[in-house]
Amino acid sequence: MKKIAVFLFTSLVLQNIGAQNLIQAYKTRADMVSQTNITNYLTDFENLGVKTTGSLVNTNTLNWLKTKYTSYGYTASQIEEDPFTYTTFNGNSISSKNLVITKIGTVYPDKFVIICGHYDTIVGPGVSDNGSGTSILLEAARILKDVPTEYSIKFIHFSGEEQGLKGSYHYADNIAYQGITRKLDIKLVLNIDQVGGQLGNNNNTITCEKDISGMSGNNAASAAVTQELAVCTGLYSPLQTFTSNAYNSDYIPFEQKGYTITGFYEYIRSENEHSTNDTFANIDPVYVFNVGKAAVGALQHFAVASTANNTLGAQDTTGQRLSETVNIYPNPAKNLLTVELPQNIKQFNIEISDMTGNTVLRSENQHKIDTTPLINGTYMISIKTAKDHIIKKMIIEK
Repeated sequence: MKKIAVFLFTSLVLQNIGAQNLIQAYKTRADMVSQTNITNYLTDFENLGVKTTGSLVNTNTLNWLKTKYTSYGYTASQIEEDPFTYTTFNGNSISSKNLVITKIGTVYPDKFVIICGHYDTIVGPGVSDNGSGTSILLEAARILKDVPTEYSIKFIHFSGEEQGLKGSYHYADNIAYQGITRKLDIKLVLNIDQVGGQLGNNNNTITCEKDISGMSGNNAASAAVTQELAVCTGLYSPLQTFTSNAYNSDYIPFEQKGYTITGFYEYIRSENEHSTNDTFANIDPVYVFNVGKAAVGALQHFAVASTANNTLGAQDTTGQRLSETVNIYPNPAKNLLTVELPQNIKQFNIEISDMTGNTVLRSENQHKIDTTPLINGTYMISIKTAKDHIIKKMIIEK
């Protein structure tokens, strides 16, 4: 990827936070992300070599990806090669292929959530840029292969990104659109690029990217889904989040067509991209693992995955879902937090944890929680009853 704008990081402001609660089925699947798998993907990606667009290694990497998807059980009808050709400045013709895997939705089969990342490199094996994104796509596709989703999902591995988004422009211009006619109904595009982190850095934060330039008509939608992406990150991974602007990566051709975009990018820039130092030895595989958990949680949220075996949606005696009858206020809170539950619930436990998972407050059968000891920040509040377990985000702001 090529960075073309200065990052302006700001703390994420969480509004209407009650609209997104932890869904246990989603968390269970996010927790299925395997550190062993991530590490193996990354090392295999490194061992393939320098994946210059149009090269034999680039083709070998495409075939490696196809083999992975076949091993997960995706059929030939779901796996599609998207060939493209472009001409270099010196007149050479270069050919390569995008790889597109489609998982059809149960309710909206013709409306797509795209999760994408590029697999080409220019110097070195590109383990962070972008073996990291490639690995997360593979793991997400493995975990969600047999999980029903209301919206269709396309897992897209683009080539030609390093030469100016050649593969993603081809797809946006010729598949998503044909001429001036929109052919694909795309709910949003989630791009994952360079999330490897530098080994030794404090890689506890991921940047969530929103569209603030280009076509102005899709900026508000991008801001909204980026907020949702950040909330999902907090719900399904241990990572903290910051927001920043979109940059010159594979979601840009879609943004220019008016589609809604968002993305992940490492917070502390590793500075190894486009160099021979972009190797497995220099990245943080645990960081990739954690971003993978965030991505699997978010992808389920955006595609509306099945909540079968979900323990968070049980109903109280009035027939309402418990999550709809719990009221936590004020949020943000200062020194006192009130938790309102249905009158028939007399026994319950409350735990408040920071974003690293450490429990900072506990109470039992108390509707008024003294939050004076807590410093400003974002926390998770867990409410457990005899039958149910609800987790929500809350903010302390004094």
